[in-house]
Amino acid sequence: KALALLDVQPQQRVLDLFCGLGNFTLPLARVVGDAGFVMGVEGSVTLTARAQATALHNGLNNTEFKARNLFDISAEDMYEWGAFDRWLIDPPREGAQTVCEALLRLPQSHRPQRLVYVSCAPATLARDAAILCSTGHWQLSKAGIANMFPHTSHVESIAVFEKTSPEKTTT
Repeated sequence: KALALLDVQPQQRVLDLFCGLGNFTLPLARVVGDAGFVMGVEGSVTLTARAQATALHNGLNNTEFKARNLFDISAEDMYEWGAFDRWLIDPPREGAQTVCEALLRLPQSHRPQRLVYVSCAPATLARDAAILCSTGHWQLSKAGIANMFPHTSHVESIAVFEKTSPEKTTT
């Protein structure tokens, strides 16, 4: 569902934050093809090394994995990675507050057209959605839940954010 909502096209550049072992990064690399590029970022050196090895084993030469603490990230750090057409964010329960705040400080040229946020904690998704939508540069276009763990109180949430044009911003 997350990949379908991201609506990645061949030749696009995609950023996968909190990528783990590359569960989203690797399938995305197949979608964008050799002319596209996917970067996965995760806090664990071990996970990113294993993800890169899996990518190479599967002939996916259009991927790169970086080990970076995403709870301590700045817009300047993200700017150095270059511009991406699409972002996928799948954080742990703590959410992605620092990432969302840094995204708002990126120049327009480095903000993705679409961002899909997958969350195991609806409260932190709501907090981060408020950050993204507060400036008027992002609009929540779709949201839903997936009951992946029946008979428990745990649900996965997913939200799609679209970049608005500067003329559509509100104050």
